[in-house]
Amino acid sequence: MSAATVDPSVRRTPFWLEIALAIAFGLFFAYDAWEAVGNLVGVADVARTLDTSISGLGWVVLIAAILLPIGLFAAAFLLGRRRSAVVQAALYLTGLAVSALLYLDILLMFGVGALLT
Repeated sequence: MSAATVDPSVRRTPFWLEIALAIAFGLFFAYDAWEAVGNLVGVADVARTLDTSISGLGWVVLIAAILLPIGLFAAAFLLGRRRSAVVQAALYLTGLAVSALLYLDILLMFGVGALLT
């Protein structure tokens, strides 16, 4: 038997459960991305109010904060395919934790003042 042969006794997660997990956790990742869009708009408003602009680093950080949850969701989804529901949920939770951790680290490291010129 080759290594690529799938053991029929191993049960795969039902497709409907994979989709349900993806949708449920996808909403949390979408909220993270939407929150980052709100932060971009808020920082742009603060910059306009202070009669300044967002620095180049600021644009990179704010756009990365939008793309980070999307990329982490895609990674968790792709890594979780053909795995048990528990492993899929753990991957999604790990992705959410990494997204929150990196975003908080970015805010603490740079702060709002460093994003403006």
